[in-house]
Amino acid sequence: MARLLAGTCVAALALSGTAAWAQVTPERLAAAGTEAEMGNWLTVHKTYDSNRFSSLNQINAGNVAGLKLAFAVPLGGLEPAGFGIGYMEGTPLVDNGFMYVSDPWGTPYKIDVSSGTQGKVVWVCDTGIDKDPSRGVLLAHRGLALAGNLVITALNDGRVVACDSETGDVAWEQQVGKEPGEGFTSAAQVVGNKVLVGQSYGDWATRGWLAALNAETGEELWRFYTVPEPGQPGSETWKCEEAGNPDCWKTGGAALWVSGSYDPESNTVYWGTGNPVPMFDPEFRPGDNLYSNSTIALDADTGALKWHFQYTPGDYMDYDEVGVQLLMDAKVNGEDRKVLSHFGRNGIFYSLDRNNGSYIHSAQYVTELNWTKGVDPKTGKPVEYDPSKSLQEYAMGVLRRDQPGVTNCPHYSGGTNYYPTAYNPTTGVAYAAGIEACSDIATKSVAPQDVVPGSVFLGGTLTTKGIQTGSINAIDVTTGKAVAKQNTQYPNNSGVLVTPDLVWTGSVDGTFGAFDAKTLAPVWSMNVGTAFRGPPMTYSVGGKQYVAITGGALGGGNAGGNVELTNNQAANMVWVFTVN
Repeated sequence: MARLLAGTCVAALALSGTAAWAQVTPERLAAAGTEAEMGNWLTVHKTYDSNRFSSLNQINAGNVAGLKLAFAVPLGGLEPAGFGIGYMEGTPLVDNGFMYVSDPWGTPYKIDVSSGTQGKVVWVCDTGIDKDPSRGVLLAHRGLALAGNLVITALNDGRVVACDSETGDVAWEQQVGKEPGEGFTSAAQVVGNKVLVGQSYGDWATRGWLAALNAETGEELWRFYTVPEPGQPGSETWKCEEAGNPDCWKTGGAALWVSGSYDPESNTVYWGTGNPVPMFDPEFRPGDNLYSNSTIALDADTGALKWHFQYTPGDYMDYDEVGVQLLMDAKVNGEDRKVLSHFGRNGIFYSLDRNNGSYIHSAQYVTELNWTKGVDPKTGKPVEYDPSKSLQEYAMGVLRRDQPGVTNCPHYSGGTNYYPTAYNPTTGVAYAAGIEACSDIATKSVAPQDVVPGSVFLGGTLTTKGIQTGSINAIDVTTGKAVAKQNTQYPNNSGVLVTPDLVWTGSVDGTFGAFDAKTLAPVWSMNVGTAFRGPPMTYSVGGKQYVAITGGALGGGNAGGNVELTNNQAANMVWVFTVN
């Protein structure tokens, strides 16, 4: 069922009918970065390489000072929220003058933005999601996917729902999450005739996986588990018997809660995986805990593992590495390389060979980092890593049940967390925004019989140490060296968009801004009062460029100890800007 808006649906549906020929085919998705699709934004990170780069340049450093609000669209009103929080974290999609966006419950909206002066809601797809806050789920949603004439949303109750892009009616739905607590927060990724969805709720004592569904029917085609069961490759890194807990792998986490990337040339999908669970009690699950804290490369047709790279083996600092996997072709040491770059939540920027996962180089990008003394230049592993040990001992100290806690830098949230990063292929510079802070963590053991799948399982406590600030960082992928840094007053949970000479991001205090791409000096900003945890995007319609961002988060989204933000009001909005 869809809810159509009286007075807007007739005209909007008529416009929609004129563009019906332009279904979002696999060919269009593959061509998302070409001139033919330059004005559209068809997938969560714009292109399969996840670069979040647009060559649209009507809005540029020369005229951005004249950027004005074109229009705004409120979504949904006040909704109940799990944990008392609700986050707008999605990227709007735009196809031929129509915008598709989700609210924190994953509810899809179709909005006619063709006029450039107003956004008219055409339909709201009723997914039947249970909005009872007592379910205790993390209420956040990171966007939608387009496939053919379908708008696809992956929901926190483990269902994947496809809505008809013309009518907003549900075309199909599948219950893909089978076990207690399994569900989705990230946008699905469409590759060919497949819809790829990553199980997002690892911290809820579940086991991570990536599943591929038939885009036309939702039928499951394959599934790859990020925590191998006993006897499978990698299972030897879960030394559950040593802990007297042989089933520790069943609640091992390693969730996939940010959309992955795709290389059509090698037919490979790349996904980042989350922390092992419980995050702060390594004695519950000794070992390196593959394939947590990793980049995994899978065959898109079969889901078979091609390679993996684990950034922080045996992690006990909550350094998920789910963040964006940037794909690029770059010249490194005079050699043309197929590169995958990643801003680690652990505060280190990495570049890998995306054909085989071998380490190329890395660089620290946060100001304060104490958890390791460095990265081994041959392996890319932390220098403290000892493969013979069941429990790792990193530089900032160890977490054990019989010892006090430790202070880790960067903060347990990162660094850069899920907030999307970006890459400018013309200049070879990668960008990230995130947090500058440290945190105090400690172990609080839980007996195996007391673990409840579907309930949060931290195995410890966590607090922010002092006040969080933020930064925007620029790294030259060719050299692995930092080229610019802009410190910000508040932590950044929004992520970045890059256009030819500008970098865009939102702030938790409600400020949306543009920065010079070379120096990261601020060049324009406007405060609209809505905390930003979603990333910006850009599109064109009627020959005119616009920049859009979703806003809405209770309590400032992530105040990080900045008490002046805690009373910020939640208002789920889409904000759209342009120049005259």
